[in-house]
Amino acid sequence: MNRTSIIALGIFAAILAYFLSFGADSTRRLQAGFYSLVSPFLKTGSGIQKSITSVSTGLKTLEEVERDNAELKVENRSLKATNQALRDVEHEVNRLRRALAYRERSVFKLVPAEIVARDSSTWWRTVTINRGKNDRIEPEMPVVTDEGLVGKTTTVAADIAIVLLISDENCRVAATVEGTKEQGIVSGERVSSSVTPLLDLNFLTKQANLEPGRKAYTSGVGGVFPPGLLIGLVQSFRARELDGQARLAPAVDLSHLEDVFVVTGNK
Repeated sequence: MNRTSIIALGIFAAILAYFLSFGADSTRRLQAGFYSLVSPFLKTGSGIQKSITSVSTGLKTLEEVERDNAELKVENRSLKATNQALRDVEHEVNRLRRALAYRERSVFKLVPAEIVARDSSTWWRTVTINRGKNDRIEPEMPVVTDEGLVGKTTTVAADIAIVLLISDENCRVAATVEGTKEQGIVSGERVSSSVTPLLDLNFLTKQANLEPGRKAYTSGVGGVFPPGLLIGLVQSFRARELDGQARLAPAVDLSHLEDVFVVTGNK
């Protein structure tokens, strides 16, 4: 045994002999003092353990979180569907309100009709409505909405009728341009497209130089369309060799027709 070990052993023996010399009271006082020193650390450790236990108790299991998340997704889809349904109802109410207001203020006798058929091969040419001879509908009657001119009836059966749209090249409408003396003939484009085609306003004067945004109305010439029905708005103008030509955007969105009116006469 080396010298260092002998010295350490001696010190330990002295300390042990010192504590053994204490009486019972002194030993209890020594224990009390020791516990007083270490009690704050014991309390801190206990508090940390309680906090961890509390947090663990408050946390949800992964299964519970996933279940709540799934329920929230279902509720969110339900709310979106309800919101869309309300928007659709609002759109329908506003559309019917505008149609009713137009019918009341119009100077024409109007028969309401619904679009019941539309062939993709003739999308910009014709539509079929649910009114016919039983509703006093005849061929060559104007068809309109509250926004403007749609076209005219052609073939008419007892309960349905075919409407030739103004976007068809065979539907020709005598027109006049607001704020000018210009008059011409409106017809649809010859080339079909995936978007609403523009209309050609031909036989204008070469000096017309119409500004974009000007409105073109039916002039009443020809007897089919009464004067004053909005056809469309000028998009561009070009002078040709013999006349001038304007391109018009239809006043009515012909791609989303739902309800129309057939003009059967004046009130």
